Amino acid sequence: MTNYRPLEQLPEAAGYKNGDVLVLVGELFGRGYANGLIDEARRLGMTVIGTTVGRRDGDGTLRPLTDEELSEAQGILGSTIINIPLEAGFDMEPACGLPSVSEQLKKLKTDEWQQTSFSDEFIAAARTAGTSRFRAALSRLAEELESRIQAGANVLFAHSMAGGIPRARVLMPLLNRVFKGTGDKFLASADFWGSNLGRLCDASFNEVTADTFRYLIEETSSLRNRIQGNGGQVRYAAYGYHGTSVLVGGDYRWQSYTPYVQGWAKMRLEDIAAEFTSRGTIATVFNCPEILTNSSALFLGVEISLYPLLTAIRREAGAAADRLFSTCQEMLKEGETVQGMLKRADAYLSSPLLSSLVAYDSWPQHNTREQAELMLASSADLMGMHADQKRLVCAELSRIVFLSTGRLMLHGSWAPAAPALWLNHDIIARLVTDPRGAGIL
Repeated sequence: MTNYRPLEQLPEAAGYKNGDVLVLVGELFGRGYANGLIDEARRLGMTVIGTTVGRRDGDGTLRPLTDEELSEAQGILGSTIINIPLEAGFDMEPACGLPSVSEQLKKLKTDEWQQTSFSDEFIAAARTAGTSRFRAALSRLAEELESRIQAGANVLFAHSMAGGIPRARVLMPLLNRVFKGTGDKFLASADFWGSNLGRLCDASFNEVTADTFRYLIEETSSLRNRIQGNGGQVRYAAYGYHGTSVLVGGDYRWQSYTPYVQGWAKMRLEDIAAEFTSRGTIATVFNCPEILTNSSALFLGVEISLYPLLTAIRREAGAAADRLFSTCQEMLKEGETVQGMLKRADAYLSSPLLSSLVAYDSWPQHNTREQAELMLASSADLMGMHADQKRLVCAELSRIVFLSTGRLMLHGSWAPAAPALWLNHDIIARLVTDPRGAGIL
């Protein structure tokens, strides 16, 4: 278990300058955490280079983007993408003379999920194949970057790869029961995670979310040595999650979304950063607050801890937060208030049902039916306060979070105090009220 190390002071300005390079390892598909990092890199005059996971044809073949796909992806990123498929994972890899995990799961019926299993030999072989493919692609990426990075330039590799749910339709109904199920439809996360399918997901999460960070650092070692030999510096940063400290009952308190089954992979990510840091390579995992994105829609309730950010900003900014509060108030139905919203969010976060689950030393925790039903009801209640479900307070707060974390990560990556740092609501509130956070609110 990594020591809990919140970022308590705004980082000094990083040494990145005009002509330095940010390499985003992981494709950008929409607005999210990485946008803040990209925006800050551009503000400093850095060159942004993107990557892609590639695409799969109907027969399962992994390929680079077509010209049309590449143009669209570069439009989203707003920059050049190196068109080498960096898809991670092993669920699409045939092994031991057998079809891939995803192909085999196509035949599985939902009510048979507890009976399915894969041999350790098969998973190991598929994982080896996926790892070899991914490492080879990273090696090609490093060769391509060689010609694009000028002597003396500093480089920040930003690892934004996460997830790892095997691509199989049978899993979605099960995961919906785990994360959004109530009553008879509830499926305890511990029951699912302890099953053969759960262990498969665990291995897949580790490979995609965590081990890709190791592969990135190792496969760019020669490039790193050349950059540093030419007077430049190389840093690695990764997006983590390990709970967040938010205002609950007037005090900052560490809390976490439950059940966060990806948590074991996120801790593995922290361990990898610590390992390479001890060897002299600067690698940092920044544990970011919860936000609401399209990809987080499965985890209904994750957004509840966003609401207290309003209180944190009010505490730090005072009257300067009035505009933000007015913007949020305009999103609510007639008769609803921001203060009422904050009171309801605090009631959930301070519930006795959560007290036994919110413990840093035993993170990540599995859910209970009572906790899940309270969380989902609270989420629905808070969402129901809005006048338009397309204009949400938590979406506005998510924008503040990803812009803030981008600035904190870019500058914090230069001389990090530890290989794993927490970007909690207090440091975000301090940033947005500081000249260095100009434009975020």
